[in-house]
Amino acid sequence: MPGDLKDGRIVIVGASLAGLRAAEVLREEGFTGSLTVVGDEPHVPYDRPPLSKQVLLGQATADTLELPMRRDPDAEWRLGVRATGVDLLAKRVSLEDGESLPYDRLLIATGTRARPWPNPEEGALDGVFTLRTREDGAGLAERLAARPERVLVIGGGFTGSEIASACRELGLEVTVAERGPAPLVGALGGTLSKLAAVMQRNHGVDLRTGVTVTALNGNGSFTGAQLSDGSRVEADVCVVALGAIRNVEWLAESGLAAGPRGIACDAGCRAFNMYGIVTDDVFVAGDVSRFPHPLFGYQMLSLEHWGNAVEQAEVAAHNMVNPGPLQRPHLAIPVFWSTQFGLNIKSVGVPTYSDHIVIAQGSLEARRLAMVYGYQGRVTAAVTVDMAKALDYYRHLIETAAPFPPPPGAQDRAIAADVTIPSAVPDPSVLSHGPTVALTGHLPDRRLTVV
Repeated sequence: MPGDLKDGRIVIVGASLAGLRAAEVLREEGFTGSLTVVGDEPHVPYDRPPLSKQVLLGQATADTLELPMRRDPDAEWRLGVRATGVDLLAKRVSLEDGESLPYDRLLIATGTRARPWPNPEEGALDGVFTLRTREDGAGLAERLAARPERVLVIGGGFTGSEIASACRELGLEVTVAERGPAPLVGALGGTLSKLAAVMQRNHGVDLRTGVTVTALNGNGSFTGAQLSDGSRVEADVCVVALGAIRNVEWLAESGLAAGPRGIACDAGCRAFNMYGIVTDDVFVAGDVSRFPHPLFGYQMLSLEHWGNAVEQAEVAAHNMVNPGPLQRPHLAIPVFWSTQFGLNIKSVGVPTYSDHIVIAQGSLEARRLAMVYGYQGRVTAAVTVDMAKALDYYRHLIETAAPFPPPPGAQDRAIAADVTIPSAVPDPSVLSHGPTVALTGHLPDRRLTVV
């Protein structure tokens, strides 16, 4: 590593939101060396959330989602080429075209990809889609515009629910199959998931819960699916929304602490090697990261959040070009939002890090509320439904480790401990969708034998 941190060679693997923001901040922080951004897609960084909303509704096209650049990062963009490995000793990133890139510091921002249907032959049927890339969004939007008789969505997480909402807004018949007891239960717990189920059914969704899809049918083209309860769904289009896979396979021989739940790093975004030793020249940001947060019991968090990708990338970039005493931690409170079935759902904190909840404002019946989550007597999260302006107040309660039930403030009713109810956050293994905030414990992804 050069003595001057503002100089040298930096490689960013991942032409993503996190990769772009990190590149911009590096230049803003005075980095004058060479900067290379590697991406496996042929496109410059683009915005993914509209793919399940505006693109499917025909309000935008997938090729118009390019992220605006706050400044020109003066980087060499190596797009359409996949990174295949890292040599930590030689400080080189290997590419699939046979080239290797030398670096002084490396940022890994490879994000996630859609989890495919487990049977490749069935997943290759015409009419079966996942939704993650520009091509996915364009293909699915074109198929929905052709007015299929019915759409089957497998998975009732945020992506699956937003796709179902778009289908109903387009006037299309849609069936949602979810292994858990309700949609969104993995992210929001049992109480709010009941509201999500009611809203889907009130909007005409054929919601099937407590079932799995056992087979996709068709001879070349998708025609329907078999469910575990013995029923069959006839449909023309199937969207597999089973969550995400973190893009870490290319690091299998690197010696970094990379596993199915992400790449472990410290609060300064510095990657750990597989023995738990922090590296000084490899950093991680965005959906692929797995980092500790003191407000949530130092649990290692894995987030699939737009805001987290931006904030973590900025911290990583700052720390890459500043010495230890000037480095800062990534301690942002997770924030997430979703619009579906006419509702605006916003979350702050980690709802899955909870044992009890209380409705502090509004009500389930009014479909306008603020729900506060607590763990062992302190506030850890809040979710609002069509009440987003209240979220800043609850963010402050989380940041200050306020007692749960929450003290008098924004709530419109007196709250006593005896009105709290269990948060009913299920074991992720019983779901067909993954939470957007995952608690991954204190342990590494794999056991090691020291030889």
